[in-house]
Amino acid sequence: MRILDRYILKSVVSIFITCIFVFLFMYVVIDLLSRLDDILKQQVHYTLIIRYYLLYIPIMFVQIAPFACLLSTIYTFSKLNHTNEIIAMRASGLSIFYLAKTVLIFGLLISLFIFWLNDRIVPRSLDLTQKIKLQMGEGSKKKEKKQDAITNLSMYGLKNRLFFINRFYPDKNTMEGITILEHNEQQDITRKIVANKGIYENGFWKFLQSITYTFDQNGQMMDDPQFLEEEIMIIPETPRDFLTQRQKPELMTINQLDNYIWKLSKSGARTLIRNLKIDLYQRYTTPFISLIIILLGIPFSLGMHRKATGLSSVGFSIMLGFLYYILDAICIALGKGGALPPLISASLSHIVALGIGLYLINDLP
Repeated sequence: MRILDRYILKSVVSIFITCIFVFLFMYVVIDLLSRLDDILKQQVHYTLIIRYYLLYIPIMFVQIAPFACLLSTIYTFSKLNHTNEIIAMRASGLSIFYLAKTVLIFGLLISLFIFWLNDRIVPRSLDLTQKIKLQMGEGSKKKEKKQDAITNLSMYGLKNRLFFINRFYPDKNTMEGITILEHNEQQDITRKIVANKGIYENGFWKFLQSITYTFDQNGQMMDDPQFLEEEIMIIPETPRDFLTQRQKPELMTINQLDNYIWKLSKSGARTLIRNLKIDLYQRYTTPFISLIIILLGIPFSLGMHRKATGLSSVGFSIMLGFLYYILDAICIALGKGGALPPLISASLSHIVALGIGLYLINDLP
């Protein structure tokens, strides 16, 4: 690495690390003070508090890293511009892309690291921090109780089935208060099954006290309801499927979310599938905000007034980052509303920001 590359990279990395530590410290202090009354009231042990914030570090890092990248880039290049070092470098025949290459490589490494965190660490951290929150709410003197039953469970299954279950006991492979709606390809209800209880034995579901209603294409009941005291149901879903598919998308890895979408694709739940696809594509595009926002910040920092350094860089970074996230939120909202395809919805804001950044850099004198 050349001396000039090390000089620029050292400034960006040092400011980036400083920003990360400052933002993490501020977040922990503010969050801790907001919870202080509840913590003292519930007498939460300090080890539980430390564990909670340690587990929350990956989540916070993913959220603040793009802004830290933007701030460090704008501050570094605006300072170089203020001291006329950029003019000297350009006079020696160096292009802006050449000057920015090490910073862009740094942004790419940060983006890849965020991608890995988002897929491998963040879902697990979110799950554990939510459990610790519940434990902190109960207080340190109360032991965390194992949940015996999962209540109000709903799930899209295979063969266009929609399940509603009042109570599900994973340890006993038993469910109570069962309602199953079967649909055709046009999403019209063809059959409704209501059962008092379901028991999973020898690879099959046995429903007790079940009533089956059959409907025609107009939604009218065709025959009298069929009541059975005991019925063996041919349902491919196992208790494990009911347990795993109740997870929230943010608690799943990319492979789990992709598999979940594949299972739902056979249910015909178009709106839910579209929203989940947007979440999946965001897993691939969002981590690269750090790289794109560096590319976007370079021309703006060089176009700033030469006296605009220091706190001015902070304010400009906040404004630029805010506009970026507003554009992204609008694209996601349009996608979930059906106005944009999922892939375009998840990537449009990043493509626009990337294009603006490249254009502005190429347009610099």
